[in-house]
Amino acid sequence: MISNENIIKALHRSTLVAELRESEIEILLGLLTTQHYKAGEFIAKPDGASLTDALLILVEGKIEVSAIVDNEPMVMLLKDSGDLARIISFVGSNMVKIDATIEVKEDCTVLLLERAKLETLLDTHHTIVYYVMRGLVRYMHSLARHKSAETEEMSNYFYRLNGRF
Repeated sequence: MISNENIIKALHRSTLVAELRESEIEILLGLLTTQHYKAGEFIAKPDGASLTDALLILVEGKIEVSAIVDNEPMVMLLKDSGDLARIISFVGSNMVKIDATIEVKEDCTVLLLERAKLETLLDTHHTIVYYVMRGLVRYMHSLARHKSAETEEMSNYFYRLNGRF
């Protein structure tokens, strides 16, 4: 069984709760679903099981997400507590459709946050929704910066630019 401490750690590493007070984190915890998967299982497949509009937060384990985005294959490995997947589905709903395969590489525990559940807080705890979404933007910005730095480093390596290699 996964400890509440590991769940809180994953949430903090994801940046989703960075601006929330303890009482607000408790409210958010009430919206989360904990799922356990075994290596080799599929969490989502384009032609099968789907999480609809749920954000996936890795607590422990290893997951591979693969998809075709703008006719280009994309693979992302979630291996650190707090890594997120299904962000576009969570915020984009029907406006953006990405069919991804999510395969469990090592036994894992994930948290699922359904957009509809988060939206139930709009009338009563709108600041929680606001701060969670700000945290999601920060997470995406960090991911984009990291990928940009990787791309620049690979370019420097291949083209021997800036005298680094």
